[in-house]
Amino acid sequence: MVSPDTHSHNARTLASPNIVIILCGNKKDLDADREVTFLEASRFAQENELMFLETSALTGENVEEGFLKCARTILNKIDSGELDPERMGSGIQYGDASLRQLRQPRGTTTQNKQQCNC
Repeated sequence: MVSPDTHSHNARTLASPNIVIILCGNKKDLDADREVTFLEASRFAQENELMFLETSALTGENVEEGFLKCARTILNKIDSGELDPERMGSGIQYGDASLRQLRQPRGTTTQNKQQCNC
């Protein structure tokens, strides 16, 4: 078995330097059979600059949250300018060309915006 640290290193080497990685500890529902404590996993994640969540595929706890957390982090990196979706090799692809119009760069205003005089 390859350690998670090796996977994290390979992902950072082969992918974009701004890759978002989340460590998911599964089987949270089997607390009595636990081999790694929350503190150990949390410390490992922090030392390797990973986000960390404990999940349970059985109960569904935090499964969706893992995807949402990654998506929020990516969007925050785009908003801060750390990630540029238009740059080749950014690791970001639009599923549909029309989606490019949904997010506008900071400081720009829409020309079709109606003003409200309320």
